[in-house]
Amino acid sequence: MHVEGLVQGVGFRPFVYSLANRLGLAGRVHNDVNGVHIEVEGAHAGVEEFLTALERDAPALSAIERVTVVSGEPAGHRGFTIATGDPAGPRRALVSADTATCDDCLRELADPADRRHRYPFINCAGCGPRFTVVRGAPGDRPMTTMAAFGMCDDCAREYHDPAGRRHLAQATCCPACGPRLRLRDPRGTELCGDPIACAAALLRAGHVVAVKGLGGYHLAVTASDERAAAALRGRKHREEKPFAVMAADLAQARLLAEIDDTAAALLTGRARPIVLLPRRDSAPTGASSGAPSAPRPAPPPASRPAASPSHLPSRPVTAASASCCPTPPCTTSCSRNSPNRSS
Repeated sequence: MHVEGLVQGVGFRPFVYSLANRLGLAGRVHNDVNGVHIEVEGAHAGVEEFLTALERDAPALSAIERVTVVSGEPAGHRGFTIATGDPAGPRRALVSADTATCDDCLRELADPADRRHRYPFINCAGCGPRFTVVRGAPGDRPMTTMAAFGMCDDCAREYHDPAGRRHLAQATCCPACGPRLRLRDPRGTELCGDPIACAAALLRAGHVVAVKGLGGYHLAVTASDERAAAALRGRKHREEKPFAVMAADLAQARLLAEIDDTAAALLTGRARPIVLLPRRDSAPTGASSGAPSAPRPAPPPASRPAASPSHLPSRPVTAASASCCPTPPCTTSCSRNSPNRSS
């Protein structure tokens, strides 16, 4: 059978593997340029239940558009396996969107005993970068930007463990084997020290910091710093339109704006959109009510961190895309002459 839709990068193959094993079926599953290809054989009742559960219990991040089933003679598979993806043919498979860091990863991020404690590129099969890292189809690790980072033994064990959260999670990595943060000055020189701590110090000192995250760079200032927000407004040529204010959590966001159940669901959902919210009269000056961040009477847009590097700061941050309208955000380091370079 062949499954089309949003079925790559969403934990679909591990789901198929677990489902087939639970039903005692043999066969294999692999990605291809159109979606996911499955061969399954066994007792008739088991195969019928497999077909029903395939769509009924599919992973939450997936969206099945079409299932094409072709009957044939059993191939004599022994057990069920996940095979290497087939890259042949024109690509038509959909690519999943980047997904906000899940609660399980956030717990690991905050746990001093965890080997990914404060590691900004933490992710699993249920969250993290998808669209940002994919270079082609099928979306297996060799076809992502993570291909350059060989997994350490611990990550490899997690990647190949069918019972784990990181089974076939293509961006699986850790401080021992994955990407690392770097902080550069406006001339491009790498600065020493902890990049997170140094960037936080720069924000507290009133600087504009360019942060490369999912989808490209955004420019950040401390939301309560009116002078820094005014400098960012000048660089963006954005005299009136409000900036988004990123809060660490709902409790912090509720200090800035009125948040009903619908808004709360959006701010805590997987997509982490920017939400336009009614301003609280008691909001701290500069964070949302000050002229540099959100000129009156405009309501402040608010968001919560979508990627783990953005979860590490604890204060509200004003953020804007590193672009000059109508150009898209920068995805590589900006030149020294760019009006959006860090300072």
